[in-house]
Amino acid sequence: MSGTISKTRSAAPILALFTPVVLGGCEAGSDAPASSAVAFEGARVIVGDGAVIEDAVFVVDDGLIGQVGASGAIDIPDGAARVDLSGKTVMPAIVNAHFHLNPERGARTEQLRHSAYYGTSLAVSLGLDDGEAAFEMRDEMLTDGARSQTAGRGITSPEPGRSEVPHWVTTEDEARAAVRELADQQVDIVKIWVDDRGGQYERLSPELYGAVIDEAHANGLRVTAHVFRLEDAKGLLRAGVDAFAHGIRDMDVDDELVALWRERPNVVLVPNLPGPGVAENFDWLAGTVSADRIAGMNEGSTDRPQAQEFFGIQARNMVRLHGEGFPVSFGTDGGSPWAVHQELADMVRAGMSPADVIVAATGTSAAFVGADDLGMIEAGKSADFIVLDANPLDDITNTRMIDAVYLRGVAVDREGMGAELLGLSPPAP
Repeated sequence: MSGTISKTRSAAPILALFTPVVLGGCEAGSDAPASSAVAFEGARVIVGDGAVIEDAVFVVDDGLIGQVGASGAIDIPDGAARVDLSGKTVMPAIVNAHFHLNPERGARTEQLRHSAYYGTSLAVSLGLDDGEAAFEMRDEMLTDGARSQTAGRGITSPEPGRSEVPHWVTTEDEARAAVRELADQQVDIVKIWVDDRGGQYERLSPELYGAVIDEAHANGLRVTAHVFRLEDAKGLLRAGVDAFAHGIRDMDVDDELVALWRERPNVVLVPNLPGPGVAENFDWLAGTVSADRIAGMNEGSTDRPQAQEFFGIQARNMVRLHGEGFPVSFGTDGGSPWAVHQELADMVRAGMSPADVIVAATGTSAAFVGADDLGMIEAGKSADFIVLDANPLDDITNTRMIDAVYLRGVAVDREGMGAELLGLSPPAP
């Protein structure tokens, strides 16, 4: 990173990075204590709610953001270390509201670390978490790692041959019992699947998903639904669903769907767009992915007209629902730590502005998952932010030009993590 810090070698507390610097207002040999605050100066700050502050200053202390404002409007504490971010852009770290984490502790930890490398502060694991690690790790602040939430085991109709982790329910009693078990585990949200998987299975019926939603609400839980068909989305809205974990994928939405949604305007859409079906270049992954693998990814990425058509349905639906004013959040599905940047680009490709997409992935997503201290560069929030070398409001793919990631006021050791993931020798201290 340019400015006061050239590179961060470890995830030591942020003040330790400034040890060689004489702190303003505290002469060598003075008994006066140095401030623990750090002032970041000169960057363009994308706040997370649609506001942008040019030539901004924000102060971080004890893992939290203090003052935020334009240069000259902030009183920097005496003795605070100062970081020059002139020419950089700062945005909140990303909140991924639809992800799938490995249920095993070691692998889950590495996924969360790798996700932090690419700027994720929190990942919500939706419905395939078997065992205790998912619940134990919610309260853990991993070094160099994103936080996590879990839906535990989701609920669906029987799907032989697919994952056996979710609760398979065939009666209302079974559906309610599954929800009560999830409530006892204090899941963050209930995940249901309403999909026949291309005609392979009986999809969860309105009677069953209605029982799930009713029981969840009785236990103070919200429900998010994997959905495919417009017909099912309408039924779920009538039944009181709280969010959709995918967009509608079989056809363009109609006025009836919009009218139903307008009756419950706080229902959240997590679009989770499919691949756009166009050739992409993956050279930007060189920090954590081997050259051979990147070459294979580039070779395998081609234009696919059928995928483009499938993408188009969901793109139009997302843009219409966003235009109606319904909340659009952010999620990637799967377990790829870098997919957040592809999803950001795909949402812009679909027709949302870069500014609105960043709000969806930060402020809106954090509010949706109840992470009140994330998603904004705002006083009182956790100091979870990304420093970029270029402005994503000009080109959303600039979110890939990461100079540094901070979680809870600590710089993620991206260089060391990259070397580890590539199997290289660690960087010299």
